[in-house]
Amino acid sequence: MSYNGLIHSFPKEIKIFIAAFVVILSVGFYTGLLFVGETSSGTPNGIEENYLGNEEDEDAEIMKFKKSSREMLTIVHTHILSMSFIFFLLGSLVWITKASKKIKLFLTVEPFISVILTFGGIYFLWSGVLWMKYIVIFSGILMTLTFAVSSIYVLYQLKVKA
Repeated sequence: MSYNGLIHSFPKEIKIFIAAFVVILSVGFYTGLLFVGETSSGTPNGIEENYLGNEEDEDAEIMKFKKSSREMLTIVHTHILSMSFIFFLLGSLVWITKASKKIKLFLTVEPFISVILTFGGIYFLWSGVLWMKYIVIFSGILMTLTFAVSSIYVLYQLKVKA
């Protein structure tokens, strides 16, 4: 069997290895989304409340306080670094699929833009730029869709016969 450098032509054992990686990466990614849903309800006001607190709401079910600058720097720092690695590794796999260069370029560059907009937006929201919560939601949704499309396409390409 000849190998042309594309993922569909890899040996079965390497395909299994890549599939296992993409599946476990996806479990981790989507578990993070469950955490977001638990902490912010996935709404603009929920995101704002998660970072700015809700001390003024006496009827709040769960009392939340504004995050400290140390907490914010930790959140932004760790997420930007880890998401960069996640999207670099997944993007590397996308580049060895049969998709067009334009699709590959979008699927591999867009997540980096969304990571900066999402976590930079969270920092600006915390700093008082309240309209950033809408940017955070939009970029977070786009980042998630890009992750889903990329991971599904890589897994699909692993099933394609060489």
